[in-house]
Amino acid sequence: MRSIILAIESSCDETSASVVVNGKVLNNIIATQAVHQKYGGVVPELASRAHQQNIVAVVKEALQGANIRLTDLNAVAFTRGPGLMGSLLVGVSFAKGLSLGLRIPMIEINHMQAHVLAHFIDEPVPAFPFLCLTVSGGHTQIVLVKDFLEMVVIGQTQDDAVGEAFDKAAKILDLPYPGGPLIDAYAKRGNDQAFKFPETIMPGLDFSFSGIKTAFLYFLRDEKQKNPAFVEENLNDICASLQQHLVNMLLTRLTQASDKTGIRQIAIAGGVSANSGLRKRLKELGVERGWNVYIPAIEYCTDNAAMIAIAAHYKYKKGEFCGLETTPLARMPL
Repeated sequence: MRSIILAIESSCDETSASVVVNGKVLNNIIATQAVHQKYGGVVPELASRAHQQNIVAVVKEALQGANIRLTDLNAVAFTRGPGLMGSLLVGVSFAKGLSLGLRIPMIEINHMQAHVLAHFIDEPVPAFPFLCLTVSGGHTQIVLVKDFLEMVVIGQTQDDAVGEAFDKAAKILDLPYPGGPLIDAYAKRGNDQAFKFPETIMPGLDFSFSGIKTAFLYFLRDEKQKNPAFVEENLNDICASLQQHLVNMLLTRLTQASDKTGIRQIAIAGGVSANSGLRKRLKELGVERGWNVYIPAIEYCTDNAAMIAIAAHYKYKKGEFCGLETTPLARMPL
């Protein structure tokens, strides 16, 4: 039976829509929100307003680009959570309207599950079971993926996410928002062994990134007291050293997870998986350890509806639909 699904993503500050037909993702339309740059971070109220302004145009572009009419749709999928409540509410409400108007079922999607399933948009795809390091501004998890819809978190941050550590460090360096990609860019020109930072050791496969943020703040304070121009003179080396430290923290735990489970199918997902340092080091580590490594295309790393669409495809096949009573969840466990 042919399935045509419209997917909507509105968990944070990007409004996105995608059409998937029989498991093939046809497009991935994204409207970004530049309004947050002057505030140094996402402002939830402004994000929800921008979603309201963008969602109709984004959905229209996705449908027209796929040559699909509203009446062709078999289902509408949406991100239920986790995310910003106001932003999620826009996508959920829009999906409910389409469901009622077209008399088609709705499919709720867990945003973090969708990040993992982004690996099945294009070839090559990982074999089950595999480990996925899911890293973003709000999450840092090691996920044991047993099947398309069966996933278990075996390690996660106990405080801040690694993406937040990147962004807070950028803010301390007075870099414009979003600062994570800028740290990545400066790091390419720096010496990643120039400076050393402490690591908080957590039990098992868990992470902690709150300590590195504090240590980084005090490191810069002390160095600037000795040399007020320290940051300007050493920006590339600072960024390279910090990025190397954070990447090492991630891959140390991922290596331990592989050793513990015996799984050699290794993937990364989430916004921080776009980081060039992480991608490069994971490829190198894969060669060293004989892993089969899977790294998504950049467009599927950050928040996007294509990953919601592919997740919806697998839920549609199993008949996992939701009702109009469904509400968004700012916190939604995997």
